Amino acid sequence: MKLLYVYILECSDGSYYTGITNNLTRRLEEHQSGRNPDSYTCSRRPVELAFYAEFTDFYFAIDKEKQIKRWSSAKKKALIEGRFDDLVNLAKKRFTT
Repeated sequence: MKLLYVYILECSDGSYYTGITNNLTRRLEEHQSGRNPDSYTCSRRPVELAFYAEFTDFYFAIDKEKQIKRWSSAKKKALIEGRFDDLVNLAKKRFTT
């Protein structure tokens, strides 16, 4: 059974990068080395692995990666910190009065 990893990196500028891979160690090394100079993380190195989850279903993993990419930084931080109860509240749209 092949594992896929959805991961979140915290970049040196405090931003987050979300990705998917089948080899987490190799992918992290690629981000750290700046292998692709046009990538989001290249100019934001060093990066730190902040979160990852393992999946066996390829399509489910892709869906989760896309979902997390749409999240705010605050919601990603709550996931990283394991504050799962906060995720619902952080999903609510804020209206100005």
